[in-house]
Amino acid sequence: MYVIQNRIDVPAVAAAEFERGFVANMRKTLPGVPGLRRSALLRPTKDGQPYVATMEFDSPDDFMAWMRSDAFRAAHANAQAPGQHAPSAESFTVVEEVAP
Repeated sequence: MYVIQNRIDVPAVAAAEFERGFVANMRKTLPGVPGLRRSALLRPTKDGQPYVATMEFDSPDDFMAWMRSDAFRAAHANAQAPGQHAPSAESFTVVEEVAP
């Protein structure tokens, strides 16, 4: 599995609007993306921490295909929205996964 994380700084006064817009965008653009297992928006639990958006793909190739897709372009159409140009994107491969 290939995991992407974006850390997104959002001012507290804009948090509710950011969440509504980001979640609506996820629901609109991510269903049916080949190789996408899961996507989540994580809310910080302490002041000053960033939101974290995660995406879990079957492979790096699936992630790269998504980045070249119409779904990606649609998801990033609003260049002014927080997180659209996240320089703090990180990628990982899963070493082990334990399910209950």
